[in-house]
Amino acid sequence: MPNSKRLVTAEDLERMPEDDFRYELVEGRILRMSPVGGVHGGLTAGFIALLVTHVKAARIGAVATELGFILARNPDTVRAPDIAFINRERIPAGGLPKGFWNGAPDLAVEVLSPDDRPSDVRTKVDEYLACGTGLVLVVDPDEQTVCAHRRGAPPLTLGVNDTLDLDDAVPGFRCRVREIFE
Repeated sequence: MPNSKRLVTAEDLERMPEDDFRYELVEGRILRMSPVGGVHGGLTAGFIALLVTHVKAARIGAVATELGFILARNPDTVRAPDIAFINRERIPAGGLPKGFWNGAPDLAVEVLSPDDRPSDVRTKVDEYLACGTGLVLVVDPDEQTVCAHRRGAPPLTLGVNDTLDLDDAVPGFRCRVREIFE
């Protein structure tokens, strides 16, 4: 007998009660994720600070953390990158929505956690790129590397002595990779 379990929509996910977990929606199925650890949280906060400082000064868009992005409908997929940037031209006059963003971010950043499986991370990267994200960064706290994924280009892995140039996604943003891990 076929599985008659109802698929969840983005709207269903938004109405879920708050608890101690984070959730994403993949093809209508809820994916529960554990809260992040200290290294992950601290690294994410530091990287956000670098981006927000630049984005606010340049008035080029908005930086968000764990904002849900509706990447597909019927069945719905909602992903929430650790950090996202949306270019000013794409933000409505009223600002960011109260709910999920309809579409992909211009930049998505995923910070690896100890329980992340490489195949799951690759799937997220592929989804973001296929849905219009121009640049996806995968930050590895253990190796202290940042791997940049762009459509139609091989991934580029940068170490702490390299410069991270996000100009194609976040105009004018550059920093030493080392700054992300400080």
